[in-house]
Amino acid sequence: MKKIILGLILLLCYQLSQAQFGGGFGSKLGGLGSGGSHSSSSGSTAGSDTAGIGFQSRREYDAKDSNTIRYKYLDSSRSNAFVRPPLNDFYQYFPVPETEQYLGNVGNAGYSIIYSPLMKIGWDAGFHAFDAYRYSLEDTRFFKTDKPITRLDYELASGKEQIISALHTQNPRPNFNFGIEYRLISAPGFFLTQNTNHNNFRFVSTYQGKRKRYAASLIVISNSIKSSENGGVRSDSYLSDPNYSKRFTVPVKLGGDAAFEPSPFQISIATGNIYKEVTAFLRQSYDFGKKDSIAINDSTTNYLFYPKLRFQHTFTFSSYTYKFQDDAVDDSNVVTYTSYQIPIKPIDDVTNFADTVLVQDKWSVITNDFSILQFPDTKNQAQFLSVGARLENIHGNFLYHAATSDTTSSSYYNAVLHGEYRNRTRNKLWDIAAKGELYLNGLNSGDYNVYATLGRYLNKTLGNIRLTFNNISRTPSFIYNSASAFNFGNGTLNKKENITMISATAENPFVNLSATNYVIANLPYFKDYTKQGQYTTIFNLLQLDASKKIKLTKHWNWYIDVVLQQTDGGAPVKVPLLFTRNRIAFEGNFFKNLDLSTGLDVRYYTAYDAYNYSPVVGQFITQPNAPSLVNKPDVSAFLHIRIKSFTAYVRAENLNAVNFANGFDFTNNNFAVPHAYAYPGFIFRLGISWNFVN
Repeated sequence: MKKIILGLILLLCYQLSQAQFGGGFGSKLGGLGSGGSHSSSSGSTAGSDTAGIGFQSRREYDAKDSNTIRYKYLDSSRSNAFVRPPLNDFYQYFPVPETEQYLGNVGNAGYSIIYSPLMKIGWDAGFHAFDAYRYSLEDTRFFKTDKPITRLDYELASGKEQIISALHTQNPRPNFNFGIEYRLISAPGFFLTQNTNHNNFRFVSTYQGKRKRYAASLIVISNSIKSSENGGVRSDSYLSDPNYSKRFTVPVKLGGDAAFEPSPFQISIATGNIYKEVTAFLRQSYDFGKKDSIAINDSTTNYLFYPKLRFQHTFTFSSYTYKFQDDAVDDSNVVTYTSYQIPIKPIDDVTNFADTVLVQDKWSVITNDFSILQFPDTKNQAQFLSVGARLENIHGNFLYHAATSDTTSSSYYNAVLHGEYRNRTRNKLWDIAAKGELYLNGLNSGDYNVYATLGRYLNKTLGNIRLTFNNISRTPSFIYNSASAFNFGNGTLNKKENITMISATAENPFVNLSATNYVIANLPYFKDYTKQGQYTTIFNLLQLDASKKIKLTKHWNWYIDVVLQQTDGGAPVKVPLLFTRNRIAFEGNFFKNLDLSTGLDVRYYTAYDAYNYSPVVGQFITQPNAPSLVNKPDVSAFLHIRIKSFTAYVRAENLNAVNFANGFDFTNNNFAVPHAYAYPGFIFRLGISWNFVN
């Protein structure tokens, strides 16, 4: 029956998408400890017990929605209630964070305006422009529930944009759980050659033996990222020309006049990036300790077990393919490539291009980790000490194809030691964590990570406070290695990047505050479309963050999020001084079962020297002589409703693009990159989210 219902919903989604084509608006349970864990590619610790401070960590959920469905993140001992996101925050339902600056179409490359350096040590391929659209090990949830639950989300927007996501999890037996997640992001876009099609899949399962000594966790993740690249508009003067009010007629720099394909389920990529990632993660553990049991009745016994010593093995296999391709290189593309200084052919032979350009790095990584965990307090499993060792085997194939193909391959390894101490006291007042990781030998020999955090719950009025310290030394990502096909003759950057982060946060019912300071040395970066550099001067980046809800009247609320950032002017890190998001909403519960939130959602940031984007290497690059990015506030009107387990939202976005110069239209576009990548005009968005608890 569930399959029939899901099939009908998908069929309805497809029919709705076809109706648009005719017209309308022109879209952590895992074992405790750090053994075998992988840092997020974006440096995020959102899934850990000691989640880092920052703008996105302020999202809170309504306590009234808590139920018997619980989950944990990988390498976390904290149990969380599976609850519905707050009704007034659209970005809880949308895959792109509110702080993301992306290239005009949902699914295109992006970066966070609130700067967060890559804090991942060890091997890293170096491609992070699409991290917002990936499933990762770090954001994987391990569920435990006495009721099967299914969540279906569907969103339809202007430009034939569609987002479909589904989650199902259940416990067929008390000691066995499995869950499946799927997400499709399909956005043909408003401008030529910016269509995207992303598919994400995740399977999760946990098992615990009857005697509660043996436990296993399995994660399988697949990410398929497809993003066409148009290089931006050829001139922003086209945007104010009434002859180009239909944005797909505006000339762009890459992709030529490629056919506009409106299909939401199949979008071809002639010029652009195709990234594919597959990860299989298996963790097994066996515990020694104190056993006990409770007799429920004459035939049923509930076995209890309190571990004192745990042996844990983690196996991970990952496959990564990062590819840029252009299947239709013509004379106009030759001009574009040479003006971008992209040496698809040697610089002294730019006239003899192949019909196809292909640049690709392909990786396979096999990791085996063995850890030992000791629990000093039998009655507090959130206190433990772990030590372990890890061996990483890494193999890469690098393909560079223009007139002739040039393929090379290399094999590497890493030997790693790690340890961790964690103590979340039984009275839940103190939360302490300290961990370290050292690469003893191999490709990333000498990399290290030292992390410590101390949290304290004060009382209901003062809430929580936390201090965090993190220092890493890391080898630059492999794209800065001469062996990478995307290196384009830059050579290898050998100086290790060093980052120190110190932060403090206070969260309470009155206001949430945080302060973070980064000290960064030897930062690698792209200073041109293919040219790399390393900023050897030590520089600081300071961030101050505040979030508050102000109750204006009985039903009117004002939600304020403010971030201040300051860094050295000469550093290759570019951020606005001020970023703020404000929501003024009329909210309340009406007719007993109707929850309502409607109002304005305004996002604004001050002018700054924004990055440009290099499609061929998939990197955001600095622009020393480019004009500052000066945008108008992004203004959206919204209506969100919830009736029991059903949530719907309607949004009118980019109202700031209204233009009366040529009558009435929405052609006063904001930019992601000055004079290049433009955001669309008016967008109408409709979405639903429905939870089914059986």
